[in-house]
Amino acid sequence: MLELTMAAVSAVEEGATAGMLMADAPSEPGAVLRVGRDKSVCRLTTPDDWLFVSRVHLEFLCGPDGTWQLTWLRGSQPDPSSEVRLMVGEYAQPLAYGGTVPLPRGGSGEIVIQDRTAPRSVNVGFFHEV
Repeated sequence: MLELTMAAVSAVEEGATAGMLMADAPSEPGAVLRVGRDKSVCRLTTPDDWLFVSRVHLEFLCGPDGTWQLTWLRGSQPDPSSEVRLMVGEYAQPLAYGGTVPLPRGGSGEIVIQDRTAPRSVNVGFFHEV
């Protein structure tokens, strides 16, 4: 099972946890969880006017062996207006636009989508239960 929690944070609300959203999916091959602005395809959605987040920004996909991978999907613009970082413990890794990374099996961490133009971020915590 992969469990996600998401908080949208602006400079005004920094440290606030109000509006926390949650989603989960079983660790079965082909299971998918998406984060973005499009409510029709994303289980976790950001405010519509937060254009630094694509319609479908992040995709969590479970592979055939029950491990999960994270992909920063390419949007309609050639250059993103955000940065994405994967943090596991003390380790932080920037994710390339259009890039994919495996999530640690049985691990937890956080993915941060940071607006490049304003002090806003989307923080997505993950926990992979085995």
